[in-house]
Amino acid sequence: MVKALLTQEEIALARHCLAYAQEQGAQKVRITLSKSLMNLVGLLNGEVDKTAHALDRSLQLQLFVEGRYGAFSSNRLEKEGLEAFIREAIGTVKMLEADSYRDLPAPERLARDAVSGRELDLYDPAYETLTAEKRRDLALASCYFPAAPVSVALVAEEGEYSDSVFDSLTLDSQGLYARHTESSFEIGYESTVEDAAGNHFSSYWWDATPRLQDLQWKDCAATACRRAVAQIGPQSVPGGKYTLIVDSECAAKLLTPVLNALGGFSLQQKNSFLVDSLDKKLFPEQLTILDAPRTPGDTGCRLFDSEGVATLERAIIEKGVVKTYFLNTYMAAKMGLPPTAEDATRVKLMPVGEARTLEDLLQQVGDGILVTGFNGGNSNPATGNFSYGIEGFLIQGGQRVHPVRELLITGNFLTLWGNLLATARDARPCLSKLIPSLAFTNVDVSA
Repeated sequence: MVKALLTQEEIALARHCLAYAQEQGAQKVRITLSKSLMNLVGLLNGEVDKTAHALDRSLQLQLFVEGRYGAFSSNRLEKEGLEAFIREAIGTVKMLEADSYRDLPAPERLARDAVSGRELDLYDPAYETLTAEKRRDLALASCYFPAAPVSVALVAEEGEYSDSVFDSLTLDSQGLYARHTESSFEIGYESTVEDAAGNHFSSYWWDATPRLQDLQWKDCAATACRRAVAQIGPQSVPGGKYTLIVDSECAAKLLTPVLNALGGFSLQQKNSFLVDSLDKKLFPEQLTILDAPRTPGDTGCRLFDSEGVATLERAIIEKGVVKTYFLNTYMAAKMGLPPTAEDATRVKLMPVGEARTLEDLLQQVGDGILVTGFNGGNSNPATGNFSYGIEGFLIQGGQRVHPVRELLITGNFLTLWGNLLATARDARPCLSKLIPSLAFTNVDVSA
């Protein structure tokens, strides 16, 4: 067994802690045992600059004692030490104020199909064949420096290859046994180029996947370099209303605040622009967003959440109608609503229109601004107003005319999504949110 994976001895220790906590006076208990191993090779200008190897394991303990609740964690996994830790934790919980909303999920909501941890096919046995030498060779083979064409002044190239294994087991006093095991392989580069006047421009590219054979490592550094070169020669544009095309690499920036606004904590605190939005049509007819957490092989998928509750395929927004809030057991009880899920797991925005690629979308739009990155800014979760710095390209006739930077977009998320024009079908599978390139009309842009 790979030493990153949970051993039978460690699992037995977690079971013992569950029983011991109950013996010591906890009426209900949840334990999560997790273990991870990460290896990294850092690169600088075509040479190995650093290496890292990290093994981590921890036990998280959630105790429900006499109507009170407390959460604790320890990375010292010895039986006697954990028993002392549990006794002290229970004593601490007894000193807290009672909270009648705290409870374990109803047993019928718990996951019963996550027994081996590999049901979603997210663990690649190829991980077990990797050695330090193979990791180093793969990392070095991915470099673009110094092989970049002489016409490109590539002055710096920083890269990282990493792989990791994560294994977790959640148990509770209701008989829950839910395990999740996954591997991850990642490559990323940031390249800096210089123009004829000595100005520097930087960009990045990366990829990640649960399977080593699917890692797009060969062209990663070259793509980062090309993206940096494309930024040379930025020009200003006048402020006004533009059609905005947002690259799939950064499109989640505009959806994440919407998902956050549907979260139980924000809703309960009235710090959400989507309070009282359930079953209301607040978005355009063409907008449908799904949570698809159970797709085998898909990055970010899980059969259960941190409470051990089984995930479900569900609509978040369907034809513009808000269909779900994200409410864990605690928030649902406080709000007097049925519990759902604590968060979205694998978000999919369904395509709008016929465009397949970003280039197709640019041709469809004709004129506008293509956003390839966000630079700072903020949004107000209570009102939905936002202000973000952007960089990218001026688009005319479906073609990139010249780079633009230091622009500001402002607006409100409900208005922005109400002006959704079309999407491509180019969502990046390495991201947890499958959001394609997006096009919005009438977006306020200022220089």
